[in-house]
Amino acid sequence: MKIAFDAKRFFHNTSGLGNYSRDLVRILSEYEPENEYLLLNKNKSERGKDILERPNVHFIETSKGNFSRQLKMGKDAQKQDSDIFHGLSGELPLKWDSKPIKKVVTIHDLIFVRYPQYYSFFDRKIHFWKFKKAVDTADKIIAISEQTKRDIIQYLKVSETKIEVIYQGCHHAFKEQQSPELMKAVKEKFKLPERFVLNVGTIEDRKNLLNVVKAINGTEIPLVVVGRKTGYYQKIERFLKRNKMEKQVLFLEGVSMDELACLYKLADIFVYPSFFEGFGIPVIEALFSKTVVVTSNTSCLPEAGGKDSVYINPDNDLDIRAKLKFLWENESERKRREEKGFEFVQKFNDEPIAKELINFYQKIL
Repeated sequence: MKIAFDAKRFFHNTSGLGNYSRDLVRILSEYEPENEYLLLNKNKSERGKDILERPNVHFIETSKGNFSRQLKMGKDAQKQDSDIFHGLSGELPLKWDSKPIKKVVTIHDLIFVRYPQYYSFFDRKIHFWKFKKAVDTADKIIAISEQTKRDIIQYLKVSETKIEVIYQGCHHAFKEQQSPELMKAVKEKFKLPERFVLNVGTIEDRKNLLNVVKAINGTEIPLVVVGRKTGYYQKIERFLKRNKMEKQVLFLEGVSMDELACLYKLADIFVYPSFFEGFGIPVIEALFSKTVVVTSNTSCLPEAGGKDSVYINPDNDLDIRAKLKFLWENESERKRREEKGFEFVQKFNDEPIAKELINFYQKIL
């Protein structure tokens, strides 16, 4: 098989969609090496360079010009005699020629429909139009969770038979055991407390960090936060100042993937009280790191967390506080849940996901 990918996110996104794109191509090229994988984009970057060095992965420079991704990338894939074109981030090209090619699109979430307040009017309209066009054009759709599948059926009016749920994995750094030297270096570099609760993700309204900060107010529990700051950060800063909590919460920036993997393993608890996610990769990163997870009982998060994570009502900071305190003070309970969570998360390993993807492609052909 020759599979062409829209590689814009592969080369240019540092987190979310970029990680999904790179991981998907990486695991396919590793576990299904007999196929050819083509990465189509106007240009490449340093990201994913190691994946491009593999003999079965090739960069294809797409036609130049305005809107070439929408108008020319599909035809470029057909010129390469690709069997399948896979749009990795909710979009497919608008123009194709008559040469046969199967079209697949991955939909990650429809948060812009569910939570319109987080998006501008213009962004919502553009996103909806692009996603609707993609699902109508596609021969098959990949949803990254059962929650996303339900949303595609409900909001984009797509038949259930057209959609398959294939979970995503996470970066291999979280599955490896970092050296004691690196763990010590990370601890010293970021001046980490002896014990702490970790939160990872963009610091924005939907991720709900303020309720975690409220939950630890009046306790001795230190919180370490890794994520890009948005305007929402001002709310948290004001709360910290008002309650003299500046020393209790540590914000880290410029954290590499290996350093992040160490942070997960050094943490006592990982907390992720998001109001809504398409999947929630940080949850499986924590489970692979053998760190107990406290997350929301909403959207797809119970799918990612399994039955041994601890679930909270994200609107209720008292609920978050009670669950954090319980785990913070009970080492044996943390250990029990860590082991069970680690058993559960093996289903998000690379090999089973690669098998599912290849079976999915073969079925379409």
